[in-house]
Amino acid sequence: MNYNNVLEVNNLCKIIGKRKIVNNVSFSVKEGEIFGFLGPNGAGKTTTIRMIVGLIKATNGTVKINGHDIRKNKVRALSNIGCIVENPDMYNDLTGMQNLRFYGDLYGNISKERINEVVELIGLKDRIHDKVKKYSLGMKQRLGLGQAILSNPKLLILDEPTNGLDPMGMHDFREIIKSVAKNNNTAVFISSHILSEIELVCDRFAMIKEGVIQTVEDVSKEVEDIEKIKLITKECDRVVEVFSGKSFIRNVTKEADDVLIEIEIGDFSKLVKEIGKNDIDVDDICKVKATLEDKFMRIMNGGEANV
Repeated sequence: MNYNNVLEVNNLCKIIGKRKIVNNVSFSVKEGEIFGFLGPNGAGKTTTIRMIVGLIKATNGTVKINGHDIRKNKVRALSNIGCIVENPDMYNDLTGMQNLRFYGDLYGNISKERINEVVELIGLKDRIHDKVKKYSLGMKQRLGLGQAILSNPKLLILDEPTNGLDPMGMHDFREIIKSVAKNNNTAVFISSHILSEIELVCDRFAMIKEGVIQTVEDVSKEVEDIEKIKLITKECDRVVEVFSGKSFIRNVTKEADDVLIEIEIGDFSKLVKEIGKNDIDVDDICKVKATLEDKFMRIMNGGEANV
């Protein structure tokens, strides 16, 4: 099945003074795709989002939303967006339903049926007539999401959407996002520092460091990228010494009673041969599933980039 790009970002730059905050950033998000945007504080994530939604102008580059250039046709471009930036603003003295009806009137042409459909989707049916000031943080996040998807936007932008949520709240929010992407064919762009959440919910991700995209790839590729091996041994220092200079070794980390070794896929036999060749006494050896966090830390600490 062919999917169209809903969001297209090409060579986006933002220069303030003499500093490039965002430097030639390019990526795209397709219909029905959940796309993660990762990076440390100060990497350029928020600046990129602000350019995408038209809050600040880019120095160079283009942003197209559903085919409309944000510079040339801002109104048409933004009409295709729903957005949550951290904690959504709601009227606390109004009920959840009154808030949704208010935003529905602002959008125009939002039917009662659509509002009820959204209430069902976000799981607030039993509390929708309570005042928002009585809502938990998780309930407020759900209501904010409901407001963002009222108009069936082509693109949903979420900036740190699970901040402050407990594990159950994060799980529920994640399931709603998946449903929106799958059932409405909505493109979802999530900026987050919670790597485990990105790994669980996203189809693809980009990593940005110092304003530059380091890699854009499928989440599923991560598990095929490296193998992580744990050696339990009383000779930890010697293991680090032996393996630190080997070409097939990505990284060696000494811990309390073991050593974690990252190797290229398919090089496990080389590792075993080196253990025997150097007569290293190993009590146990096992494979550990590589995570998105492993890749993130390698790139942020100056490891490989793939652009």
